[in-house]
Amino acid sequence: MQIKVLYFATLRDRAGVKEEIVELLNGDKVSDLKHHIRQLHPAIEGGLPSAVVAVNQEFAFDEEILSSGDEVAIFPPVSGGASDSVTICKVTEDAFDLNEVLTSLVEPTSGAACFFTGVVRAVTQRDDARKTSHLEYEAYQPMAESKLLQIAEEMRQRWPSLEGIMIVQRIGHLDAGKPTVLVACTAGHRDTGVFEAARYGIDRLKEIVPIWKKEVGPTGEFWIEGTYQPDKDDRRG
Repeated sequence: MQIKVLYFATLRDRAGVKEEIVELLNGDKVSDLKHHIRQLHPAIEGGLPSAVVAVNQEFAFDEEILSSGDEVAIFPPVSGGASDSVTICKVTEDAFDLNEVLTSLVEPTSGAACFFTGVVRAVTQRDDARKTSHLEYEAYQPMAESKLLQIAEEMRQRWPSLEGIMIVQRIGHLDAGKPTVLVACTAGHRDTGVFEAARYGIDRLKEIVPIWKKEVGPTGEFWIEGTYQPDKDDRRG
């Protein structure tokens, strides 16, 4: 059977290919695919132990059986429910305007809004201090947008009083000082979870959304990877 395999970030660099068709036997599992990939691309060995696997845009694990035609994404750890309220989740190269965001999320009953935006640092002072000229963001876009919706659903489950929610992740070339990500939410009052929900949203995004960044600066360029390993509880629904 034929499996389409997609590689992202450092795993793509190690494999030397962005995507390929792999031939497997009927009944082969995710673990068998990993073994096959090691044989095809020996340089990928160092990245596979911590790699995350998604089958048809959902997290998958070694014991799961693959089917012909499956789309399997292999990538490093990454650094909507029933509601009448607005939920907007997207991955885009476009900039966002905070005034427009607020207008799109405010309802007649809204009395509070909370925004978190990440910005490209020109200087990183943690660990080894270094300068950054720009970041290059990459995403497994269909799965990334699905996971953003999952995060919005989780936010609503934890804070039912939330009204509008918007989560936006920018990709592509972003210069120092430019916004990279937005988590915004509105509610009737400030004490109904807007602060906590926005914090939860960005923290969760860093765990389960397949998006990676490459830092580019005077000393070179390198991928930034996380350490979080998804489990079955991180699946949507």
